[in-house]
Amino acid sequence: MNDIKNILGIAKETILIESKAIANLVNLIDSDFENAIKFILKAKGRVIVTGIGKSANIATKIVATFNSTGTPAIFMHAADAIHGDLGIIQENDVVICISKSGNTPEIKVLVPLIKNSNNKVIAITGNKDSFLGNNADFTLNTYVEKEACPNNLAPTTSTTAQLVMGDALAVCLLKLKGFTDTDFAKYHPGGALGKRLYLRVDDLIKNNEQPKVNPNDSVSEVIIEISEKRLGVTAVINDDDTILGIITDGDIRRMLKKTTKIDALTAKDIMSKNPKSISKNDMAIDALETLEENSITQILVTNDENKYVGVVHLHDLLKEGIF
Repeated sequence: MNDIKNILGIAKETILIESKAIANLVNLIDSDFENAIKFILKAKGRVIVTGIGKSANIATKIVATFNSTGTPAIFMHAADAIHGDLGIIQENDVVICISKSGNTPEIKVLVPLIKNSNNKVIAITGNKDSFLGNNADFTLNTYVEKEACPNNLAPTTSTTAQLVMGDALAVCLLKLKGFTDTDFAKYHPGGALGKRLYLRVDDLIKNNEQPKVNPNDSVSEVIIEISEKRLGVTAVINDDDTILGIITDGDIRRMLKKTTKIDALTAKDIMSKNPKSISKNDMAIDALETLEENSITQILVTNDENKYVGVVHLHDLLKEGIF
């Protein structure tokens, strides 16, 4: 219970121990890493990532990172592999085995079976001189001096080092493959990140009203149009849908502060000319950037002929999680 007074100290010590171990990985990277990357790039199959215990948990995350960045990968639990799941591995697959000690019974059984099938093995281990380290085709050293656990038992620093090594593999592969933000969007269509990369302005305005008035419409008609369409704005257009100006609810309020004699006023008298607009084909993220840069909450949208087709409101972007 004495440690209750030193919670922040314990947390900081944990972070420092792990950060130093991660930084030291730079000194452990060698030609085996480079050769492993080159082999994966040439391989016609998938990357199978396996491990046991906490290393298996790390393996599942590395698989997820590979798959989302253009390197097809599958997780295979080392214990299940020697009880039937070895059939996951196909002829041209590459296998990454993760083990801190490199000497667990499951790994000692599994590695020879993989090698007998002529599949290459990439080891991620904290012990290069272990069974795994000595029998792998490429060995990536994730040695750590000690775990963050005060008993030096619970996998903490070691699993963090494994995770970072996996990220290093994934990032190298995606860069060498020329993996772009467009490719990323293909694998993340449902998330906010993906939407930032594929969602267009046209997708945002499909269900929106299209508030519009003519330049000679009365202010009363303008107020009704803004109120009914509920976007806080209306475009002022001519007969061929060319944008002449914009009127916001803020413009209405400012006008009423100056005068209540509105009977003689028309839309063209109170509109802002040359308003900001964006093409329906532009990305939704571009609309957000324009709103932020100009400190506005709505922007008019045009089509390929530069004709008015709708309004994007900040709320549309918030609704889609693009913010």
